[in-house]
Amino acid sequence: MNEAFDQLSEPEKQARLLSKALPYMQKYENRTVVVKYGGHAMGNPELGRAFARDIALLKQSGINPIVVHGGGPQIGQMLDRMSIQSRFEGGLRVTDEKTMEIVEMVLAGSINKEIVALINAEGEWAIGLCGKDGNMVFAEKAKKTMVDPDSNIEKVLDLGFVGEIVEVDRTLLDLLARSEMIPVIAPVAPGKDGHTYNINADTFAGAIAGALGAKRLLFLTDVPGVMNRDKEFQKELTAAECRAMIADGTIAGGMIPKVETCINAIDKGVEGVVILNGKTPHAVLLELFTEAGAGTLILP
Repeated sequence: MNEAFDQLSEPEKQARLLSKALPYMQKYENRTVVVKYGGHAMGNPELGRAFARDIALLKQSGINPIVVHGGGPQIGQMLDRMSIQSRFEGGLRVTDEKTMEIVEMVLAGSINKEIVALINAEGEWAIGLCGKDGNMVFAEKAKKTMVDPDSNIEKVLDLGFVGEIVEVDRTLLDLLARSEMIPVIAPVAPGKDGHTYNINADTFAGAIAGALGAKRLLFLTDVPGVMNRDKEFQKELTAAECRAMIADGTIAGGMIPKVETCINAIDKGVEGVVILNGKTPHAVLLELFTEAGAGTLILP
């Protein structure tokens, strides 16, 4: 079959591929797909352009894409350039007032506008936002605890202006969907106390997707998906199976918070969440418009 396909002319190949993709395009038509674009998946300019083309094609296919982006590595680089020392508590970066200024500058500024420009270059209208715009998201100071290894006593960590989402208002996002614009959102949000908070981008994307009842939430990461105990790739899992794999240690280390974020998003109303490798060219299209997909799909 591959030989026969190779012998087709380019227009015939394109027609064949489109005919296979069409049922999947119809499945997502007029539905919301939230894509979390991670800091580590952003490093390659060619992959960045491919990602922008994917997002533009989703819009052209009648889908409502929303991009939420991170930027941890870029924030770290800027802090180094500004000679601002980072302090960590329980493995988490403490965000003081000076650090928060850099975080907002990088996330809502340079990174956000770079992604907007890439999508606009593909012929679509992208608009850069953060949680502050239109009172879209409100946050409060994150409450994190850890057990002191010496005393075995649980203590509360003060992470400064690291926040947790307490409220999402979808009014602005609904308005943008009707106006054919593609929101590109930085995970920065105000608190009712007047402070600005840095939100984990995965958590932010999950909250946005849940508030919109998204058809899919895609996490572009640096791993292909979830593996079982024998290191075999899992194409599809239920939330219950994921919980069991965390409990028995199959899902471990840095994959635990990723999968827990997926489960939380499903609990909030997202129909399906996918963990996939953002360094695979056109990973978004491969996941949504092909039978094989490109990552691990987690369903309720």
